[in-house]
Amino acid sequence: MENYFNKNLTEAQNELYGWIKSYMENNQHSPSIRQMMQAMGLKSPAPIQSRLKHLQEKGYISWQEGKARTLKLIDDTFKKGIPVMGSVAAGGLIETFSDISQNLEFSEVLQKKDVFALTVNGDSMIEACIADGDMVLMEPINNLSSLRNGTIVSAMVLGLGTTLKYFFQRKGKIILEAANPIYEPIELNPEQVIFQGKLLAVWRKLK
Repeated sequence: MENYFNKNLTEAQNELYGWIKSYMENNQHSPSIRQMMQAMGLKSPAPIQSRLKHLQEKGYISWQEGKARTLKLIDDTFKKGIPVMGSVAAGGLIETFSDISQNLEFSEVLQKKDVFALTVNGDSMIEACIADGDMVLMEPINNLSSLRNGTIVSAMVLGLGTTLKYFFQRKGKIILEAANPIYEPIELNPEQVIFQGKLLAVWRKLK
């Protein structure tokens, strides 16, 4: 098992995260809950699920509880920053530069309190450049009154499940709108929805 330590994690979280990293590097897929239980010497899945939730809340993994092998690591590149090498044209040609002028920093995003990641399932936000399989980083919403119309949010609709949509508030109603014309807006009373977070960034790995 990889000797991994991060001061932001507890000893148990560090132990599990280090084992997961080593397992995924060697096997190219995520482990099952049962495999994690065996590796950690546990007889119940509850401690594993608790540790996974904390790792997700702290921005180290993306994981969908109850769905097999949905665990993904959030790349360390986020924390180290990426060198910006210049510009690239999407129209005509422009002069390129090889000198590194700055770093694209992700640390400010990840240092926001309780940032978490979600894996996108479906195409309802495709026109917002968020596709099926993308990973979205979300910031918790602590004050609904500060939420602006047009913000992309993750919301839990009571009795129906969670969704990623544009937020609008009109005439006392909550409207959740897709970025895909084939999906109808969802109109709700405020007490029918719990907002989990607002979009900070989208992460896509190309295969």
